[in-house]
Amino acid sequence: MRLRRVRLRSPYEGFSVAVAWEGQWIPLVVALDQLRWADRAPTLAQGAARDVLAFLMLREKAQDEAHALLEKVAQEGLLFGESFDPTPRLPFQPLSFRDFMLYEEHFIQAAKGMVRRFFPKKWPMVQWMERLTGKPPKALRPKPIWYEKPIYYMGSHINVYTEGETIPWPSYTQALDYELEIGFVIAQPLRDASPKEAEAAIGGFLVVNDFSARDVQYAEMTSGFGPVKAKNFANGLGAEVVTADEVLPLIEDLAARVEVNGELWGTGHSRGMQFSLGEAVAYASLGEQVLPGEVMATGTLPGCSGMETDHWLRPGDRITLTIERIGQLTNIIGPRAGAEA
Repeated sequence: MRLRRVRLRSPYEGFSVAVAWEGQWIPLVVALDQLRWADRAPTLAQGAARDVLAFLMLREKAQDEAHALLEKVAQEGLLFGESFDPTPRLPFQPLSFRDFMLYEEHFIQAAKGMVRRFFPKKWPMVQWMERLTGKPPKALRPKPIWYEKPIYYMGSHINVYTEGETIPWPSYTQALDYELEIGFVIAQPLRDASPKEAEAAIGGFLVVNDFSARDVQYAEMTSGFGPVKAKNFANGLGAEVVTADEVLPLIEDLAARVEVNGELWGTGHSRGMQFSLGEAVAYASLGEQVLPGEVMATGTLPGCSGMETDHWLRPGDRITLTIERIGQLTNIIGPRAGAEA
């Protein structure tokens, strides 16, 4: 199921989970009321109809009740377009944000892009060495630990922007980049989980844009402690969440694309992860508690960052990320901080 969070209009109050169904968004709270369906859908009536995260946590119970309700809506031919505000909203407030780096190809291509953009005198040597050996220089490949463990960093879950919102340009960067990633939300508590248990705890998927200040990132990463300011100023999260049952079976068969101002800037694919999502989440739970509402991401799909393709964002750009079966995320890039309007 495809879910979003909507604010209800009078005479209703508060928020509702809305489900995409036969060409329209159906707010479950309103549908329950109009069809007098609460007794037949106790899980929805007791809170899952108002909260996307609660809906994901209740899994089959919530989905089965919602499916029966939506079929009744279709039978009755009910329309709900006037019952809620269509403005996109965060589907839920993330409890935390962990970002993995599961794609070797992205690592290598981004490392090459770093040299090409910020160390141009060294770029001819990199090209020469790769032609000579048939592989990129060792310094541009992941460290041995990357092949042994699903490494991640803890990003900001506070500076989060959703569909249609403007991304602030930090005053300290001249190299703002985008990174298209598959995001997923944890819907069951975990600690020291097996990969199978960890995968089963994934409740849904959404599009993530891990914005990056590339001219800040290199210094932070080579300091041995980071990233910090290179990442935490903004993360984009899609306004729609797709339940895990619709995505997990095809998680390594999803196409992706990046468009800026209507121009195609990059394409990618989800195949080729070094570790499965279950292995990644299990590692996150090793020796610590993981809770419902934590958002995690795969890291950048190869070919889906400006560092790789040498495309760089500018103020006023309109960037749209699309991941097959999961959805889209569009944001506007704001003016450089301190620049004259």
